[in-house]
Amino acid sequence: MDVPAVTVIAAAVFVWGIVSARLERADLTAPIVFVAVGVALAALGTIDTPSAPESLKPLVEVTLVWVLFSDAARIRVSDLRQDLGRCVRLLGVGLPLTILLGWALAVWLLPGLDLWLALLVAAALAPTDAALGVPVVTNRAVPSRIRRLITVESGLNDGIATPVVVLAIAGAASVEGLGGVGPGQALLELAIGVVVGVAVGAGGGGLLRWARREGWAAEGFAGIAVLALALAAYSGALLVHGNGFVAAFCGGLAFAAAAGPRGPAEVGFLEQASGLVSLLVWLAFGAVAVPIMLESIDLAVVLYAVLSLTVVRMLPVALVMIGAGVDRATVLFVGWFGPRGLASLVFALLALEDLGPGADHAVAAIAVTVLLSVVAHGASAAPLAARYGASRTGETEPGVPDAPDVPVRGLPGRRNPEPPCDDGSGKADQ
Repeated sequence: MDVPAVTVIAAAVFVWGIVSARLERADLTAPIVFVAVGVALAALGTIDTPSAPESLKPLVEVTLVWVLFSDAARIRVSDLRQDLGRCVRLLGVGLPLTILLGWALAVWLLPGLDLWLALLVAAALAPTDAALGVPVVTNRAVPSRIRRLITVESGLNDGIATPVVVLAIAGAASVEGLGGVGPGQALLELAIGVVVGVAVGAGGGGLLRWARREGWAAEGFAGIAVLALALAAYSGALLVHGNGFVAAFCGGLAFAAAAGPRGPAEVGFLEQASGLVSLLVWLAFGAVAVPIMLESIDLAVVLYAVLSLTVVRMLPVALVMIGAGVDRATVLFVGWFGPRGLASLVFALLALEDLGPGADHAVAAIAVTVLLSVVAHGASAAPLAARYGASRTGETEPGVPDAPDVPVRGLPGRRNPEPPCDDGSGKADQ
């Protein structure tokens, strides 16, 4: 990547920061804008597409580490007592069913993929990204328990799907004779990653809580410490031949349990950092994966994408919600709002790095699904949330706290506006 490309990327990030609120009102979200910038850079020849996956490897890996850690660290089990049953249904039963159904569909519809690559597609597309449907989890007309359910599912399912993605990539590499670890060794690395992640996350969270209580920790630096802790969990696992991504996710869960009530707030700086790298991943997706998608797309891939966003997602949700005390409108609402986003993109780019051109067909299926999701869920989030919320008017949920903020994953969310700043001249900064 040359200096002009870096200049364009820096300018795009800066301009987005200035006009993001106005563009969002016009339904131009960060994914749409930065994918378009990436496509433009590739079309102009500013980015060397064939060599890009290897050069992007550090960015992709750091992004996934920070996203997994921050998503997990924002959610504490103690906050989910009243909704734990529904969360377990979606994550413990619904997510595996989604992967199995997506795997079977990929084997049937995409015969160019072997069993491992079909599993890669299914697992990469199983996680949801609530940040692509921000109005759904910020519209106060939507009952807080439903907003929280969608938020929690989105925050945890990428970490749960990561071991399956890692196993699928290892299996595909073994079949294609690309070296690396086999499926058995990958399972051992996953187990080591769990142990290291829990140890680092719990130890770091407990130490930070003690340092705050004793007045040792400067408030302005606590967020930076959490950012470094996420990287420490990842690199620590690699040092002992464990899986760093699983370590990051388990580290986030352990940090949330050990850091105390202020733990989620201290993840804020980490989310801002992951916000920047997330924008760059969307741009890289446009520059690297979209050209591959355009070369490999066919009717079967498009059909798979449509079914992945509908039947593969909605049928498992409907099955696991039987007996959960929710009506049909709620089942349809939760089932539809399972956007595919950042985690799926990162998994696709990781597959390109490890498998090379052999992953092109799988990446095309993931790319088409994500792009279709960006458009379909982005356009339908606000109107369907308003419609569903209006149908819930008058319903009360006594004793149920408000839903937590959506895990941002680097996408700007609509927050309460801050009051204008007075610069000392007696005039508010507009």
